[in-house]
Amino acid sequence: MTTTTASATRRDALPWSALLALGTAVFITSLTETLPAGVLPQMSSALGVSSGAAGQTVTVYAAGTALTAIPLAAATAGIRRKPLLLGAMAGFLVANTLTAAAPGYAVLLLSRFLAGIAAGLAWAILAGYARRIAPAGQEGRAIAIAMTGIPLALSLGVPAGTLIGQQIGWRVSFAAVSVITLAVLGWITFSVPAVGRPATTADRPKPTTRQTLRVPGVTAVMVVVVAFVLGHTVLYAYIAPYLSHAGLGTAADAILLAFGIACLAGIWYTGRHVDRRPRGLALSAAALFTLATAAFAATTAQGVVWVAAVVWGLGWGAAPTLLQTAAGHAGMRRGPAVADTAQAILVTLWNAAMALGGIIGGLLLQQVGVTADAVAAAGLGALSLAVITFTRKHAFAPAEQDAPCERERTPAG
Repeated sequence: MTTTTASATRRDALPWSALLALGTAVFITSLTETLPAGVLPQMSSALGVSSGAAGQTVTVYAAGTALTAIPLAAATAGIRRKPLLLGAMAGFLVANTLTAAAPGYAVLLLSRFLAGIAAGLAWAILAGYARRIAPAGQEGRAIAIAMTGIPLALSLGVPAGTLIGQQIGWRVSFAAVSVITLAVLGWITFSVPAVGRPATTADRPKPTTRQTLRVPGVTAVMVVVVAFVLGHTVLYAYIAPYLSHAGLGTAADAILLAFGIACLAGIWYTGRHVDRRPRGLALSAAALFTLATAAFAATTAQGVVWVAAVVWGLGWGAAPTLLQTAAGHAGMRRGPAVADTAQAILVTLWNAAMALGGIIGGLLLQQVGVTADAVAAAGLGALSLAVITFTRKHAFAPAEQDAPCERERTPAG
């Protein structure tokens, strides 16, 4: 009896080393996307371009991901996941190393675009991979562990990369990411189990984007992705001018640190409960985000701004796990291949919303005023809340409500 119980416990235990390896891959790809924002003056000075031109290195990275995630996911649907993930991370390593060594602006833009392509392919794989190697009933928690890399990149990675860039040089910041990527490749190789390719036989061909969006619940999740990410980016990209307007310019680092810590708390709590209460958590996250951004729009009182930043972090920290889990659960009704296509659509829309958020936020800041971004963010948060509320049947449902689907695995190797 004791042996049976111990064996069951081992089977039900999360594969922590594998999930942390996937989480580190998420961390470095998320960090690299936004790292130029922290070393913009050094990059523009070294390359002889304006800060605005240097800032386009963030745009081309997001564009590389948004333009290629869906077609690459479709083209590679029949390839086993582990070799594909290793190939994507190896491509990211090469492109990011080229960024660190770029002799000029044109090469820098090209390397950033290529890095975005590799990161987009990896992102389309990572959440589904975490889901497949998790014990039954703990898929959402596994995705939460992998997605911890996002708030860590924002709250710790970018400040650390900025410090390195200021003290040693911006190229060293990107070189450090390449060193970590090399270590992650070894970690994935030895710790992450192999899983089978998605089912794409003659009877079950590769799902198209249109077919995937027709699966009940998928479109609703994607609408929330666009609204939530767009609302967050509109405000986050221009939070510095807002804080300066509120008389908190010198406390911006401390406020963003509080935001980052709240993000970690949000993702920790979400990871513990997402498999049982995804809808309730999604409603809470959208409500917290809407409340916080509405507070930013209503007043610049310093005490309110501090509290709102923490509430914002709690809501936003939960978002990556909730949205990735919801997309996976909805897609799994029609099989792993559809779930993987749904993840690719999510990655595309996520990055498109980030790029669009930067543009819209800048226009609102220049044409309307410093609080206009907060008003727009609150409106988009309210839209997210409404969609989650009125799509009760299929979107943001627990995994056990989905149709059972075979977990396609293969022996390691």
